[in-house]
Amino acid sequence: MQEIVIWRTKPLRTLASGSLLSAIIKIPDQYIVHTSGDPIQKLFEVTYPDFIQNISSHDYLRSRAILTPTNIVVDEINTTILEKNPGMVYTYLSQDSIDDAGDDDNDFRSPFPVEYLNSINMPCIPKHELKLKVGVVVMLMRNLNQIMGLCNGTRMIVKSCRKNIIECEILCGSHVGTKHLIPRIEMIPSDTNWPFEFKHVQFSIQICYAMTINKSQGQSLDTVGLYLPKAAFSHGHIYVAISRVTRPEGLHILIDSCDGISTDITNNVVFEEVFYNLPSVDN
Repeated sequence: MQEIVIWRTKPLRTLASGSLLSAIIKIPDQYIVHTSGDPIQKLFEVTYPDFIQNISSHDYLRSRAILTPTNIVVDEINTTILEKNPGMVYTYLSQDSIDDAGDDDNDFRSPFPVEYLNSINMPCIPKHELKLKVGVVVMLMRNLNQIMGLCNGTRMIVKSCRKNIIECEILCGSHVGTKHLIPRIEMIPSDTNWPFEFKHVQFSIQICYAMTINKSQGQSLDTVGLYLPKAAFSHGHIYVAISRVTRPEGLHILIDSCDGISTDITNNVVFEEVFYNLPSVDN
């Protein structure tokens, strides 16, 4: 792949530990998507050109995705693209409960009604309301059967939506083309600050026309739309996103400025001490 050059123009801040440096970088114009209108619509048109004409093409769908730093923006983009898909919307609601609350009459349950549990959103589990259409691209959020290719991060296409089962076809990897029935499963997040064990029963999938930069690790794509409504906030975010694309002409970056107009300037966040102890090469 041709080298993508970015350069630092001005350091912004260093944490007290001195370990994390955030700096302004300028992206070459050949990779920038310019717009003064709806940024999501513009990036969609660039990343998914002729979407309706190619909506049934597996090669087209597996080779592209929109990347962005946060789950909130991912959900917004996926909802927008779902509406562009033809067909009936199937809505699946989760069953949420407190897993270990003692007796049914225990006063511990009263502050946490079902409606409140339904409103809890965690990055590691699907949302309470899952909306799908036949033909949409989804991603598994749990390891179901690694031998059969049903791993966390596997991209699939929905083939049919039934009451208690969703039939999907694997879109990429060594098991591409195989079809599987995805059931509802019980999920109990372990790393939370809640004073109870939250049990969530839902299909372990999410729509995946867009995904977070972290979730994209391991993916190889011909076309990547990188959307930065806010600056990347984690070490190496920019580099991970750019390295997902297999060809320079397939990289499209849209950076929102404060006034709603696209720009070619953003923040870069790196732990600089990573580079301190690199071994030297004797010439």
